[in-house]
Amino acid sequence: MQNDIKSALEVLRNGGLILYPTDTIWGIGCDATNADAVKKIYTLKQREDTSSMLVLIENPRFLDTYLQEVPEIAWDLIEVSDKPLTIIYPNAKNLAKNLVAADGSIGIRLVKHAFCEKLLQAFRKPMVSTSANITGTAHPKNFNDIDQQIINGVDFVVPEIYDERKNSSPSSIIKLGTGGQVKVIRE
Repeated sequence: MQNDIKSALEVLRNGGLILYPTDTIWGIGCDATNADAVKKIYTLKQREDTSSMLVLIENPRFLDTYLQEVPEIAWDLIEVSDKPLTIIYPNAKNLAKNLVAADGSIGIRLVKHAFCEKLLQAFRKPMVSTSANITGTAHPKNFNDIDQQIINGVDFVVPEIYDERKNSSPSSIIKLGTGGQVKVIRE
């Protein structure tokens, strides 16, 4: 695993893209603080750059680094969630501007996946996670469903041996607004 983490780190640090398994579905990732790298993902996915993407972190203590304020309810949601949960928070900071939604929000998921956790610990920054598909096509349920155009468009493909979940589905998504508003986007 160490060699694969080293290879992925080199790509991330040089502004490249990786294709990797997560605790949900296979994702395309890059340094979430690098606007040029984020732009490469939009181009590869043939996606408008007005559609924000989410980021992964491995430890909740980093939320304060990337958010102006963490709403109190977020801690409760994180604690009680028994499956992967992406929370859209208001007022992002310290992230690539083209990653943040027009309203200033950002989706963040605390990843629970051995390879991703080790990679993020070594990288010490958040990583973009967006489904490994061309916009408008179905998200891949496993590695074999990933379009060759996506595979060819990244700089490093994490070996399939780290895919802990076969036939996976995307995370639940909850949006938190200012003033304690909570909206379920996807269950």
